[in-house]
Amino acid sequence: MQDIGFKTNDSSWTRLADEQTLENTRAALEKRGIHTEVAGTKAEALERLTALVPSGAEVMTGSSTTLDEIGFTEKLKLEQHEWKNLKAGILSEKDPGKQMDLRRRATFSEYYVGSAQAVTEEGEVVIASASGSQLAAYAFGAKNIVWVVGTQKVVKGTDEALRRVREHCLPLEIERMKGLGYPGSMIGKILLFERSSPMQKANLIFVNEPLGF
Repeated sequence: MQDIGFKTNDSSWTRLADEQTLENTRAALEKRGIHTEVAGTKAEALERLTALVPSGAEVMTGSSTTLDEIGFTEKLKLEQHEWKNLKAGILSEKDPGKQMDLRRRATFSEYYVGSAQAVTEEGEVVIASASGSQLAAYAFGAKNIVWVVGTQKVVKGTDEALRRVREHCLPLEIERMKGLGYPGSMIGKILLFERSSPMQKANLIFVNEPLGF
């Protein structure tokens, strides 16, 4: 995600949604064709996510602190599953051109798993990306998409969602990337996911714990 924006001290960015707000948001997402469930803990979220992806399916993941925190990234790395892990194949390819081709093909995976920076109470999902690679999968390419989202990311509407991306998520992502030895991060593209279509199945697992940024 461009080194712009500023870190806010607004505690609303990290406060978990209350029960009524969460239920209203879940209902709004369902009306937009996004199947939504609520997990109480990280462990429960991992269990539900694992159950959503059938054995033998192709799985691709976007870079996600949330997936790291629930243990899904580690599960893939340790091959504690019976899926076809497309990211493993991408990372093992050392030729930059061939690796890019594999990344493009992976946007058409059977299951694309990641998170979001914000979800509005009206049922819109907002995802920001530096490269935009996962956005192509979410917008059209993948047959099934699954987002795992901490309930602190629920916001009133799209204006607040974009503020959350720029004022809260971006500075934290810049910090994280610098800690990994990179110069920072940027917002390259932002997807506003309004509703699912018959060609694609969208799933969202809310987690009643603060996860990701």
